[in-house]
Amino acid sequence: MVQDQENFRDSIGTINEEGKRAWVFPKKPSGKFWKYRKYVSYFLLAFLISAPFIKINGNQFLMFNVLERRFNIFSFPFWPQDFHLFVISMITGVIFVALFTVAFGRIFCGWMCPQTIFMEMVFRRIEFWIDGDRGAQMRLERQAWDAGKIRKRVTKWVIFFIISFLIANVFLAYLIGSDRLIKYIIDGPLQHVNTLISLLIFTAVFYFVFAWFREQVCIIACPYGRMQGVLLDNKSIVVAYDHKRGEGEKGRKKFRKNEDRKALGNGDCIDCFQCVNVCPTGIDIRNGTQLECVNCTACIDECDTIMEKVNLPKGLIRYASEDEIVKKEKFKFTPRLKGYTAVLTILIGVLIGMLFLRNDLEANILRLPGQLYEHKDGNIISNVYTYKLVNKTSKDVNEVSFKLLSHKGTIKLVGNENFMVPAQELAEGTLFIEIDNAAIKSDKEKIKIGVYSGIKLIETTKTAFLAPRNYR
Repeated sequence: MVQDQENFRDSIGTINEEGKRAWVFPKKPSGKFWKYRKYVSYFLLAFLISAPFIKINGNQFLMFNVLERRFNIFSFPFWPQDFHLFVISMITGVIFVALFTVAFGRIFCGWMCPQTIFMEMVFRRIEFWIDGDRGAQMRLERQAWDAGKIRKRVTKWVIFFIISFLIANVFLAYLIGSDRLIKYIIDGPLQHVNTLISLLIFTAVFYFVFAWFREQVCIIACPYGRMQGVLLDNKSIVVAYDHKRGEGEKGRKKFRKNEDRKALGNGDCIDCFQCVNVCPTGIDIRNGTQLECVNCTACIDECDTIMEKVNLPKGLIRYASEDEIVKKEKFKFTPRLKGYTAVLTILIGVLIGMLFLRNDLEANILRLPGQLYEHKDGNIISNVYTYKLVNKTSKDVNEVSFKLLSHKGTIKLVGNENFMVPAQELAEGTLFIEIDNAAIKSDKEKIKIGVYSGIKLIETTKTAFLAPRNYR
């Protein structure tokens, strides 16, 4: 962009020339966007912490129980039998993020990503409270390990560990369910040692991420940063430096009182480096859109403050596209955006339709492997089956029974003829289906079975029925 030697593109801002970690000490942000980010972050923090403990119709609002393959998304339960629905919902989410990125860049990372929210709004603010602002933190880093430094470091590390432990508990509630987590807490940690070990591992991971790895998650580990390079174009609105205005004809220079910068040919950028000092990933936004930029808007607030102090117009760094800066073109709903929107609309429609068509109880009836038919007295053919009923609701399904819908015949259960399927549980067993040979038209007949709760038909399913070839 504006540098003659663009060596910054061949390196990462948080790695020095020796290949070692260059620790970032960002300045404490302030300004209009910072205030809005705090409001958004407080709301999202409350949502992230409370979501696994909120229940709608008895279903946890969000749960991702990978071990038992049970997922709740906005209180809709997804079982292994609903894997296709889960996949469609995930694809819909990816397309939505892609659409958002094409239009507004990496704004999700700076405003909504849990990593950024916890890092900037929780851990970093605690650090400002204990260690002070940028200058104080840099002095403390160089300071010898005296009593004052040890006290601050230990206090910060202990608080970081406690918060990491609390985050790990919330994370565990997403994985195993809040009811089970609360039960484990009441029972005591010694009653569930395996869970305690998992909890401590999660705590260590979160502590490592927020106390040491920090912005490296966004720069190195997160695949979304690479994804934006494919999705962004000159029409995407991102946090951008107006290089046309900032550089002028002769480039930027330090501010001098009462000088006529336009007459001198200099741009409005006074080279104060405050946009660099406030950046949580340590980049210089004046070099253009970079992989490390998470669109947090801290540089916008800082630049606007400086512009106000030197009586220059705000907006030198702002939300803008490259075409807006260079060609003065406003945001347009491009064919690319229209394509993503069309795909997203179709996926949402398909997902909503499939959710409405999904039954609360799913039945699978399959012939017992390795078993043929049995020829009984009175020209009756009998087949043996296993059944599995999945209750996806938070209420018990009582008085469950089976009836043949496609043929005249009987269904006999091994055990109780009427049984119950507990809420969010699986019921399975064995049954026999008996049909008069005269009613069978082929040696592998398709039959339809109804599942009833009392007198109410709640599900239908089909299966194969074997009969002798010489049925006539």
